[in-house]
Amino acid sequence: MGGAAAADDRRFPTLLVRGLCLLALWAVLMGPALKDLPVGIAASAAGVWVSTALWPAGGRLSLGGFIRFLLRFLPQSVVAGVDVARRAFARDPDLRPGFATCLSTVSGGLARDSACAVMSLQPGKLPVDVSVDGTLLIHCLDLREPIAEQVAADELAFCRIFGAERRDG
Repeated sequence: MGGAAAADDRRFPTLLVRGLCLLALWAVLMGPALKDLPVGIAASAAGVWVSTALWPAGGRLSLGGFIRFLLRFLPQSVVAGVDVARRAFARDPDLRPGFATCLSTVSGGLARDSACAVMSLQPGKLPVDVSVDGTLLIHCLDLREPIAEQVAADELAFCRIFGAERRDG
């Protein structure tokens, strides 16, 4: 019984910070009117409650991992976008579209779904299906590209946001 109480004691500050951040967001969006504060508190509490299912308390973000991810993702998106535009406007586009498969290294569930959503923002590759064993089916504009290596590097950068290198297995 003491273990559960200790875990709750560690969860409370995390949930309180979450709630205060959501309340601050509410104030920015709605304005800091005191008459609206009860609704803002209720909305923040509901947001914290929902967030515990999506991101359990104790989950940590790495600011360094996030910055490294952005420094990889943003230039890569620009380069991929220019490549897709170049191919789209070419008289005879040099494409070899198709599907590639690779094994995801991100844990299943919300983490893998989020990684796939981020990957889908980059032109040229689109995750379209994930099997139970973690195999990704990716639609590609050019199968000559090193798809598996690119996906592995994207996943590693994504996992570093959460302070993790890879899934346990």
